[in-house]
Amino acid sequence: MSHRLASLVLALVVTAFAATAASARTTAASPLTIYAAASLTQVFKALDPAPNYSFAGSNALETQIRNGAPADIFASAAPLNTQRLYKAGIVDKPVTFTANRLALIVPKSNPAGIRSIYDLRSKPVKLVVAAPAVPVGGYTLTVLRRMGLSGVLSKVVSRESDVKAVTGKVALGQADAGFVYVTDARPVSDQVTVVRIPAWAQPRVRYEIAVVSKSPNKAAARAWITMLQSARGQTALENAGFLPVPKPST
Repeated sequence: MSHRLASLVLALVVTAFAATAASARTTAASPLTIYAAASLTQVFKALDPAPNYSFAGSNALETQIRNGAPADIFASAAPLNTQRLYKAGIVDKPVTFTANRLALIVPKSNPAGIRSIYDLRSKPVKLVVAAPAVPVGGYTLTVLRRMGLSGVLSKVVSRESDVKAVTGKVALGQADAGFVYVTDARPVSDQVTVVRIPAWAQPRVRYEIAVVSKSPNKAAARAWITMLQSARGQTALENAGFLPVPKPST
């Protein structure tokens, strides 16, 4: 009887261990869920197609995560969004992983005849920008203010929810010009022409990434961010037109 009882207990222990191991394997095998700025769409998918991605304006993603969306990682096009969540205890400490620049794009046909950003002031143009709460929209306002061109906002015909929407409208000829990141102009280079913005007018565009505090996959999320910061990840970003991680200002 004692032997049978011992055998039964052993069997139960083995079964429980096997179930736990199977559950751990399932959890480990579950793909990460990454919420990322729309401008990271192509480079993140090319770098690692395995995670479940949700791409949108960083402001919209911040709101979704604040409201309990099941993200493991949040990659933002502006520190403001990650830092607000960090101060609220919703994400772990963010890190900067890349940078970007803004550009003005016009359709290849260039019906408004825009050759310089200053032409926005003198020509009748249909201008499309991102909404002010979207990082690229905020950066656009900085450029216009620095160049003394805030008055051209009267020519804005639509304010979009993310940079991809701005890029798409210009590429399709639905607008005469739009402000986007240089990295978003690359995939549609056969449809748009880039009008450069002077370096002195460029805002400081920094991207931050953080692990969501309630993520059940924290170890995997941290490993993914480490990969992004590695030579492999940084090379992929630079090949897509992103800039190296800015050095801390002294």
